[in-house]
Amino acid sequence: MPDCIECGEYTKFKNGLCTDCYQKENGNKWVAGVIKGRIAETIIEQLFISLDFQVYKYGMENTIPGITDLLKGVRGDVSKNIRQMPDFVVFKDKQAHFIEVKYRKSGKLSLKDIENYGDYPFENALFVLVTPKHIKCISYSELKEGKEITEKCRNWLGSRKEFETCKDTIMEYCKYAVKFFENVD
Repeated sequence: MPDCIECGEYTKFKNGLCTDCYQKENGNKWVAGVIKGRIAETIIEQLFISLDFQVYKYGMENTIPGITDLLKGVRGDVSKNIRQMPDFVVFKDKQAHFIEVKYRKSGKLSLKDIENYGDYPFENALFVLVTPKHIKCISYSELKEGKEITEKCRNWLGSRKEFETCKDTIMEYCKYAVKFFENVD
């Protein structure tokens, strides 16, 4: 992986910078992005709980508290895989799913967005995209096939065969997303 153009450490995150240098250069934008992502994760966590799934936080910040600081400057497959851990594991009816939550104001998600750090190691993950208007879902395998989530696509979370969920409840949670994100840049 290429090194950060600012400090030479870590792997590239955005604009050729590592997470730390990007945060220093774009402080408020980066913090705002983290907050938006956490709000989206909370909406999706509560949605799955209300749909009677068992929900377990799985991402690196939950599974290995404090690991973020330890991984600064660390390279290699293990550190890359830890950084890419999905946000949740959800269980229902003896089936488990990895769930990675993303927030995008644009309503777009493609393979390029996922593979910023190289190949994504969780082949069976599902990506739930929260936008100011919708909650959509696509699998990693669909992304690898060239499919994408766009603003106009119909990849509704409630239409996923994996969940056979209650569309009314999902619509209720879409309203939460609208409420929290309608005036956010």
